[in-house]
Amino acid sequence: MTTYHQANIDGLNIFYREAGAKTAPAVLLLHGFPTSSHMFRNLIPALADHYHLLAPDLPGFGFSDATDRNRFDYTFKNLAKVIDHFTQTIGLERYAIYVFDYGAPVGMRLALAHPERITAIISQNGNAYEEGLSQGWNPIQKYWKEPTAENRAALRKFLTPEATRSQYLHGVPDVTLVAPEAYELDSVLLARPGNDEIQLDLFLDYASNIALYPKFQEYFRAKQPPMLAVWGKSDPFFLPPGAEAFKRDNPSAEVRFYDTGHFALETHHQEIAGAILDFLGRRVAAQVKAA
Repeated sequence: MTTYHQANIDGLNIFYREAGAKTAPAVLLLHGFPTSSHMFRNLIPALADHYHLLAPDLPGFGFSDATDRNRFDYTFKNLAKVIDHFTQTIGLERYAIYVFDYGAPVGMRLALAHPERITAIISQNGNAYEEGLSQGWNPIQKYWKEPTAENRAALRKFLTPEATRSQYLHGVPDVTLVAPEAYELDSVLLARPGNDEIQLDLFLDYASNIALYPKFQEYFRAKQPPMLAVWGKSDPFFLPPGAEAFKRDNPSAEVRFYDTGHFALETHHQEIAGAILDFLGRRVAAQVKAA
């Protein structure tokens, strides 16, 4: 059974979902843009008999505080800092990370800071290679190079209900499988006063993640963490070559593609849950038993 909680982290109320026995191996689920831990609502019950699942909402997302940007600097460094303190506050000492979209640079920062804590990495359309970036990033990359008011304003189109719905439905063969409350909830939360500026700040700071790609890749080579990539092959933002690239630095990485889009869990949560149970059963649970 999934339960719902709030934790005070650095003065912010961080909402999180939790399921599974606390004595079981832990998995930290990190969502992306423009969603929240709600994206894991189907995956969590499928894993909870075997693992301890924790899914926080990042600051500015979901039901966590969206503190005024004059009081909290919305950068990926700070998002990772809050989630790092979250894991420490709730007593999470060792855990696998499931990273998606924005959750990837947050989770990879945790891995760089505390490699001894990471038991495995599951990347679901969570990119760490430049070849994984599609042309859909071009307007955002233009803003990185020229952070003008005009280029910032041009990115507001990514914050509209139509854009959010498109992110969910693009590349999905059967759109009737996608629950409309998912993109409708995201749209309502994006529309909160001031949240647009928070998201535009994060668009600008995403360049800091690209700058860290070489360090992420060095970590993969040096530490060789157990890795599983489960990828919607028709993602308009993160391309399949980004998933295949994990094997370049970590040859034991496992890569699986699904005939769907960016939000692969909306249509393939059962298949992805099966892949995760198989992967963690071989690569993590066996380590725990051996220890």
